Amino acid sequence: MEIVFFTDSRHTGPMIGAFLNALGILAGALAGLTQRQALSARTQHFFRSALGIFAVFFGLHLIWLNVSGTFLNGVKQLFLSVLAIVLGNWIGKLARLQRFSNRVGSYAARLLKAAQKQPPGKPADGLLASSILFCAAPLGIIGAVVDGLSGYFYLLALKAVMDGLAMVSFVKIFGWPVAISALPVLVCFDAVALATHQYGAPYLDAHQWTDSVNIVAGFVTCATALVIFEVRRVELANYLPALALAPLLMRLLY
Repeated sequence: MEIVFFTDSRHTGPMIGAFLNALGILAGALAGLTQRQALSARTQHFFRSALGIFAVFFGLHLIWLNVSGTFLNGVKQLFLSVLAIVLGNWIGKLARLQRFSNRVGSYAARLLKAAQKQPPGKPADGLLASSILFCAAPLGIIGAVVDGLSGYFYLLALKAVMDGLAMVSFVKIFGWPVAISALPVLVCFDAVALATHQYGAPYLDAHQWTDSVNIVAGFVTCATALVIFEVRRVELANYLPALALAPLLMRLLY
């Protein structure tokens, strides 16, 4: 008698992740405009802890939903996903993805520091800096891909809270025009989700490789918690190639 430990719980839903991300930014801007005092250290610690816990929860939840079949098949899926992450990280380092991400982030950080030294900052600089930081986040790219493949919008919902908290500070430095950064975030991640849904999902579903991409995304999301908790520095951008490697390894080795 064959023991089935994992079940295939296919999950589909509306692609609302990009909308939630933009909504979170607008909510953060509204909170920043109406709240005179900055968030206390205790409040910031609470949100950081909550975000880290939810990152682990949603990452593990995504893995659980996509590991299917018998126990042995589940172990194979997990092994190939971890292998994809290891090889993807290696490719990411060769392509210097994290270095490029750091360079872009450093440019945005310089705009923020200049505005903090001589407030108020220029609204155009604030809009550019916030748009770069929000759109270039690896969690946003991963969340948009997963949202397009399976309608799993929770990763972008998690990012919406992160961006909203950042926007509370940004709007105090640059003024209300910085909230317009919600628009490029909506366009960017909605485009990624739609392209993935339109072109990637049919091919991956036809070969039953969608689960492998989602499992890798779940592992990387869990790693995000290490960054949130400041346990260690994780070069998340270097793991992005793992999303493409996962179905390739499934084809070659599964």
